[in-house]
Amino acid sequence: MDCPACGAPLTLEVGPEQPLSTSLRDAVLAAEADERLEITRVCWDCGWQEVRQLRIESIDTTAGDEAAVERATLIDEINEELAGIESVDTLEEALATIRRHRDTDPATTDGDDTTE
Repeated sequence: MDCPACGAPLTLEVGPEQPLSTSLRDAVLAAEADERLEITRVCWDCGWQEVRQLRIESIDTTAGDEAAVERATLIDEINEELAGIESVDTLEEALATIRRHRDTDPATTDGDDTTE
């Protein structure tokens, strides 16, 4: 992230009740419902800063649902693999294969098939 005023790198601070070393990700994951987090972006070169407040409205988790966790992990792995493929032909072939499998798999046939 670069400073909108001078283009220098910004630091991100999460507070006010978090240690300085706390990352935004860790603060969000540790937050409780209805908790407010204060995020400050600071440019140490020109002094620009911005303070934002985030309110955690609700928290949905997949803890305890092993199938949902496994599915989410597999989707992440598939996305990582696809991101590494540069050939458009290979990506189109992969998409066609996935659609063929979905069309023939009874577990995924629900009558609401939306293909592009």
